[in-house]
Amino acid sequence: MEELCGLGAAASLRGDAEEPKQGSVLFLGGNEVKSSAVVKYSSAPPQAAFARLQEKTDLKLPPANWLRESAKLGPAGTTILGNNKKSKPFSSFGMAYDFIDSVGNDVDVVSDSENIKKLLKIPYSKSHVSMAVHRIGRTLLLDELDIQELFMRSSQTGDWTWLKEFYQRLIDQKWQRKKKSKEHWYQKAILSKFLYYSINGDGAAQPVPSTSKQHQEGPVSGESDEAGRASWPAPFEMPSSLSEDPGASNQGSVPLEPSYIVGHVASAPKEQNLTTLFNDGENSQGLKNDFVRNILWTFEDIHMLVGSNMPIFGGGRYPAVSLRLRDNNKPINVLTGIDYWLDNLICNVPELVMCFHVNGIVQKYEMIKTEDIPNLENSNFSTKVIKDIAQNILSFLKSNCTKEGHTYWLFKASGSDIVKLYDLTTLCEETEDKYQNPFTMPVAILLYKVACNMMLKKNQNKKHYGTIRTLLLNCLKLLDNGRHPQIIASANYMLSELFQLDEPKKDDSTNFPINGNSDESYSEEEEEMPDSDENGSYSNSSDPPDDNKAVAIIKSVGELSVPEKYKSVHRIRPSCAFPVCHGTEERCRLVLNYVLEGLKSVDSSVKKEGDLPAADPSTPIPLKYEDESTSGGPECLEKQMALFLDKMGSFQKGKHSSQSGMIPGSWQYKMKLQLILKSSKAYYVLSDAAMILQKYGRALRYIKLALQCHDTYCCLCASMLPEVLVFLCQCLTLCGDIQLMLAQNANNRAAYLEEYNYQTKEDQEILHSLHRESRCQVFAWATDLSTDLECQLSVSCKCYEAAYEILLFSNLKNQNPEQRIQVLKRMGNIRNEIGVFYMNQAAAVQTERVVSKNVSTTEQQLWKKSFSCFEEGIQNFESIDDATNAALLLCNTGRLMRICAQAHCATEGDFKREFSPEEALYYNKAIDYYLKALRSLGKRDVHPAVWDSVNWELSTTYFTMATLQQDYAPLSRKAQEQIEKEVSEAMMKSLKYCDVDTVSARQPLCQYRAATIHHRLASMYHSCLRNQVGDEHLRKQHRVLADLHYSKAVRLFQLLKDAPCEFLRVQLERVAFAEFQMASQNSSAGKLKTLFGALDIMAKTKGAFQLIRKELVAESEQKSKDKSSAENMSPNDSSAGLNKEEVLKLLSIFESRMSFLLLQSIKLLTSTKKKIGGINEEEAVLKTNKQVYSLLLRATANKSMTLLERIEVILTLLEQLARNTEASNGGIQ
Repeated sequence: MEELCGLGAAASLRGDAEEPKQGSVLFLGGNEVKSSAVVKYSSAPPQAAFARLQEKTDLKLPPANWLRESAKLGPAGTTILGNNKKSKPFSSFGMAYDFIDSVGNDVDVVSDSENIKKLLKIPYSKSHVSMAVHRIGRTLLLDELDIQELFMRSSQTGDWTWLKEFYQRLIDQKWQRKKKSKEHWYQKAILSKFLYYSINGDGAAQPVPSTSKQHQEGPVSGESDEAGRASWPAPFEMPSSLSEDPGASNQGSVPLEPSYIVGHVASAPKEQNLTTLFNDGENSQGLKNDFVRNILWTFEDIHMLVGSNMPIFGGGRYPAVSLRLRDNNKPINVLTGIDYWLDNLICNVPELVMCFHVNGIVQKYEMIKTEDIPNLENSNFSTKVIKDIAQNILSFLKSNCTKEGHTYWLFKASGSDIVKLYDLTTLCEETEDKYQNPFTMPVAILLYKVACNMMLKKNQNKKHYGTIRTLLLNCLKLLDNGRHPQIIASANYMLSELFQLDEPKKDDSTNFPINGNSDESYSEEEEEMPDSDENGSYSNSSDPPDDNKAVAIIKSVGELSVPEKYKSVHRIRPSCAFPVCHGTEERCRLVLNYVLEGLKSVDSSVKKEGDLPAADPSTPIPLKYEDESTSGGPECLEKQMALFLDKMGSFQKGKHSSQSGMIPGSWQYKMKLQLILKSSKAYYVLSDAAMILQKYGRALRYIKLALQCHDTYCCLCASMLPEVLVFLCQCLTLCGDIQLMLAQNANNRAAYLEEYNYQTKEDQEILHSLHRESRCQVFAWATDLSTDLECQLSVSCKCYEAAYEILLFSNLKNQNPEQRIQVLKRMGNIRNEIGVFYMNQAAAVQTERVVSKNVSTTEQQLWKKSFSCFEEGIQNFESIDDATNAALLLCNTGRLMRICAQAHCATEGDFKREFSPEEALYYNKAIDYYLKALRSLGKRDVHPAVWDSVNWELSTTYFTMATLQQDYAPLSRKAQEQIEKEVSEAMMKSLKYCDVDTVSARQPLCQYRAATIHHRLASMYHSCLRNQVGDEHLRKQHRVLADLHYSKAVRLFQLLKDAPCEFLRVQLERVAFAEFQMASQNSSAGKLKTLFGALDIMAKTKGAFQLIRKELVAESEQKSKDKSSAENMSPNDSSAGLNKEEVLKLLSIFESRMSFLLLQSIKLLTSTKKKIGGINEEEAVLKTNKQVYSLLLRATANKSMTLLERIEVILTLLEQLARNTEASNGGIQ
């Protein structure tokens, strides 16, 4: 067997799980038992070869090197050779602290090898068994509970009297201390001398001079009854010096809580530094791992971390052997055989060398292989039975030792067959203070350490969250706030860290596996598992009187040898699954609850300063709700911002102050910083969640609390970490968002105010803890709920500006590009909101201005404010290459320019209204901004909706400008031709940006706009034609253009189903245009052709009349339905879609023009019928025209006809005309 090389090297590795240095599997007794051992740590020197002693060597004589250290042995030599004393009562805790990774997870049992052997020998041995059992996760810690030693101590100190009374009353009334025999000490002495002889090498049998004979008589030096006894620590108490002042000396008391420092845990999750609780100071409590070697022993399916001090020798043909000294007169019994076999298995030693002596005189040596030990004469035993005993005992303990933090006592009286398990913690609580149990603190600290260790790896595996939480909750149950504030604060902080606040939003139920760790789960609830009879017999009323105190009983040790008598019930229900939070709020509330407990612990341990007023948790802290009348408006806001940024700058320089007198660097200081930061994050998440639910009052209250926590953090912290500054930016950004939403939802202000002023008791207590350190007023300007819209928008803007300033002066801009983009985007957005707010105010002032013709200074001020906001917003968006939003703001600036233009239009007074140069200037500015917006976007694909919107606004601006120039022509400044040219250009540009082809919600509007433009241009050219004299070429050009635009207008109006009146008007204008042309014609044929063309135009109006008829019919049907409720109808309800006055006016014109055209056609046809061929066709046309004309005259003469009836007549006449139009067109060339 190859040991670790040397004591020094090994000692430096203590506490770290090393790479396995050795490991093998022994298949013993025909594959009956599987065993493997890995040395995790060894402080033994390199193995020394043992020297075979000569026959007749007298072991009663001490060798020359006896009890002296030597290079071969190393400083621990005396321990290795001849240490047969009992292990200390906390030996398993010492090992657990060193191999914290294994505890609670992979290992089933942690114990001294002597305890393991004692347990496995229970069915074979009559001797008593007394062990303390503790559960940590799935691991059991076993320690000898020396009742004799305990009660000796009890007589001297008065501790444990309750257990002594319980023991004497129910178990052993005549208890008295048994003294060890002289034979016992004699055997120990010769074993020690034998081992020293064996290692002496060359001078193996050199006895020392006779002067040393004193050694033979009494007990071995250093092995006396008192010295060899286990050292029990006193019941743990918080040293007075420590509770008062963490810096004070620990002398004169048990150093229970040495300098435990938690690093910046919350500040950066990647740098979690949850330092373990103990430094070397804990060794004085007997919590030291003082085994020569720690071995991870796997016996069948049981994993054990075992401490062993067995001397191992090597060299020559034997790489590793164990040495045993036997009295030749006493045969080896089963118990000794099991002892030797288990020792060799645990230490993975393949052979055993036995030296036989008679009365201390060496007789002979014998070598036995480990696998042969179970078959030795007088000591045969079945390895399979030992395996069954091991599995049964483990199952029994795991099934019944279910409560973490409790001390269980496994007890078998000497000579008895009954094994009982008691829960000492419950018995102790019934009688005395829990701190009377000396195991309380080591257990609490081990629970804490295991949780710490798992926390460091928590990001790797979330399935352990439930286990960590249970470990910490059980740790807290054992601790007293007055005595252990530091561990309590740290445990509560770790509990709060388990709940991830910054995880991506998803269904909360998926965050943690509910039964993710069922295999290694254990119960924290105080209820016992129901067991079937085969899993062990339990007490009932017929049992002895003490049985009702026992948790469980094995009625006969023989049961332990029955295979699977006690089944593995220890895989009990997964009650340590992480609690499923049904929402963000519940998760944050749990976090805040743990944070509050941590803060209370920290605050209680800080010296109370005389001048600090005591805070009353039942008195709410006012949230300082202010009306805008007292807050002083935007100017005051500027000052507060300046002060805030100045203070932020001073934080950067490293100033800090604590009102409560906490010492920077103390554990209280570090812990409070992290608890405050955690609470700030929890409030931030709560605020964000409330924001999503549109509970803006609640969101503002939470972000106020988050910023108050942050303010306190800033007051305490010497240097601000970049992550903390980034988080502050997020808080201020969220605060800006909330203020903006409050501004946009002003109608619910009363509800928001109520939400804002509500406070839970928990929030009040956290605030009281914050107020111990700072006034929490640095961010008051950002978190007050104002009732003034402008103030809310300004505060929102200032929040974003403050966030951006922090990014700038802390040089975080480049490290956090995403954060910078978010802040700049919001700044651009809020500036747009404020710009629109001022623009709307200016428009409102403009509509109210009736009397005055001039623009007021108020309006101009509002324009300037609005313009500067838009300009800053555009810069913000351009700095982050956000073309779309920049385009929207340019578009809004264009709208502002149009409002300015409207303000400059001269009101109609004594003189005729004309289109003013100021209007032209502002409309042209508006056009520039719209064109800039289009350039910013580049092409439609970037953002089709914005592109279409900008195009529409640009088209509207050109159209408005052209319409105003056409309707209010500035003839006093420009010639008619110049105006017509400008109008024509503007209209054509408006058409260019008016997209009639793309299918969208805006398409009908675009078609209507385009039709209107064509109609206006046609009317303008028609008008020019009428008024112009002279230039024939120009007249011809105008005639062609008028005709073109009329036909385009007709085509577009025909596409629209809701503009029959506009269509009619265009057609009537075309008829008038035809009449105008006819007046200048001389030939009858030409006139007739024009006439028939005009009648054809009239026939094509049939569709428009059908639409009008349809609307009138629908309206009359609706009226008949509503007759019963006629009184409820308002007079304007008649027809929202149809202007009847307009229809009547157009109908009258239509009838008169139709009458005129028909009359002219009859006259012309009559006078020319003899000159033209195709008389039959002509006569038919003439006949029809006469019929239509007479019907039309009768209809117009009848004044009693309704509008609907008149339209019906027109439709009938148009039908007749349409039939003849083709014939007339064909016959008359």
